Amino acid sequence: MHLELRHLRTIKAIHEAGGLARAAATMNITQSALSHQVKGLEDQAGVELFVRRAKPLKLSAAGMRMLRAAERILPEVAALDEEFRALRSGRTGRLHIAIECHACFDWLFPVLEGFRHAWPEVDVDIRPGLAFDAMSALSREEVDLVISSDPEVLPGVVFNPLFDYAPTFVAARQNPLAAKDFIEAEDFRDQVLITYPVDRTRLDVFSTLLTPAKVEPRAIRQVELTAVILMLVASDRGVAVLPDWVLREVKYRSDHVMRPLTAKGITKRMYAATREDDATRPFMAHFLRLARSEPVKLQRG
Repeated sequence: MHLELRHLRTIKAIHEAGGLARAAATMNITQSALSHQVKGLEDQAGVELFVRRAKPLKLSAAGMRMLRAAERILPEVAALDEEFRALRSGRTGRLHIAIECHACFDWLFPVLEGFRHAWPEVDVDIRPGLAFDAMSALSREEVDLVISSDPEVLPGVVFNPLFDYAPTFVAARQNPLAAKDFIEAEDFRDQVLITYPVDRTRLDVFSTLLTPAKVEPRAIRQVELTAVILMLVASDRGVAVLPDWVLREVKYRSDHVMRPLTAKGITKRMYAATREDDATRPFMAHFLRLARSEPVKLQRG
């Protein structure tokens, strides 16, 4: 049987109107055209769908089964149509995020909170376990946005610049390196370096300073939480290199000192990688605007 949505709408309209004439009026077609639809539908089904002797017109047992199908299917189709209209208008969608920057949670959560209020119909999620294969996940459409400071040339992917930041050295005030005006790669040779638990290729201190200089710290200690890193640093259990937005409060503490990396300092840029077709979608453009402004607030304290 070849069943179309118009067949379901027809049987529902006739049942609700109680007759062909009233149903035809509500459907804005002639009674003759409606009778032809019913005849074609019954030919398709191979059974009578109406008890024609009844006044008003009533559904047969087979017609009632089709009516129940119409009452189940038509609302689902209407809801799907509304979702598609919302997608076309940009009111709804999906924003699943992968993060290659462990410290980015400090500014990302305020961004998501503001975004949630502005776009309540967008499905927002941070996808765990994708940090080391995030770009492939973006290409496979498993995620929709990747936070990264390492842009690549990838087909169909655009790296939207967000903001610049400075990887900054932080140590205890009693650490000998606190006496220096800036920190160089060689200064790390006799230090315990405290980092986030990610691959060193994703850490600014290695990618921009230590690896090019072929310098290895005396030891590396991995710590999950920024607050714990700063506590260990304050106790002179090691030194760290963190983005400047993370250190917004440290500058006011007497037990920490901050120094630039190298005499000229090092500046990095954070990006939001998206698929090329998604970058101009209204909710994505709004997220990018928020992601450009919130970190600057943290940098300025």
